[in-house]
Amino acid sequence: MTTPSNRRAFAALTAPRVAAELGERSVLCLPLGSVEQHGPHLPLDTDTVIAEQFAHRLATYVAGRHDLWVGPAVPYGLSPEHARTPGTITLDLHLYATLIITLVTEYIRSTRVQSLLLINGHGGNRGVLEAVVNQLRHSHGVTTCVLHPAALAAGRVPIDSELPEVHAGMLETALMLALDPDRVRLDLLPSGAVPDPGQRQAVGRLVLDRGLTWPWASDDPALSTGGVIGGDPRKATPELGQKLLTAALDGSAYALNRIDTDSSRGTQKTLRRHHAPHT
Repeated sequence: MTTPSNRRAFAALTAPRVAAELGERSVLCLPLGSVEQHGPHLPLDTDTVIAEQFAHRLATYVAGRHDLWVGPAVPYGLSPEHARTPGTITLDLHLYATLIITLVTEYIRSTRVQSLLLINGHGGNRGVLEAVVNQLRHSHGVTTCVLHPAALAAGRVPIDSELPEVHAGMLETALMLALDPDRVRLDLLPSGAVPDPGQRQAVGRLVLDRGLTWPWASDDPALSTGGVIGGDPRKATPELGQKLLTAALDGSAYALNRIDTDSSRGTQKTLRRHHAPHT
């Protein structure tokens, strides 16, 4: 595995160092993944690998500008769309939302951190996380943002894909070739398993349509080929993966700048509250 420096790993700190290293302007990154099928060629923890490795790269990439710390990854997510395939482990909706809210609450309680960046590697987590960050802002008054590395990268790098990149296709395979190439098994892809361009309409209607929301399953032959919803994974390269990672890192600047601004305002409010003159 190509592993970045983990010197910004929260769990590697001792208790006294937490108090010394993390302040009100620090940002705690929490990688969120899943355990689910990713075709015959990618491991079940693909989304977790992408989220965790990206979080560490982001902490290194912005060092000197932003004080990021990476917490242990949450390896389970919401994967009912893959539940009919072997190996998929999906949490209950209420349990997952409660888990994320509880973890954020604990990080706030045990540190001086006021800002959290949730690094999400699994598209199925997205809907509930939108509601969770709004609730956290309302109930805790903290700055919380969800960053989706794969989606962020896809909007910035052209991909010569036969189908929209939804799951286990060219995009995720390229990212894994850049992050953990030894665990990508392109040789396990059946020789006749190529994306069917005729699936494009069904993918657009059932998965990507912003006007309608439908339940869908990754074993539906109208949508996927062997669990893959996207371009032929054999066309993915480590070079494409590196381009995607770089694009996602560059695209994270806006989120971090806004978090820094919100954190600064929050710190000023805290200082005014703590040092208000007595009347």
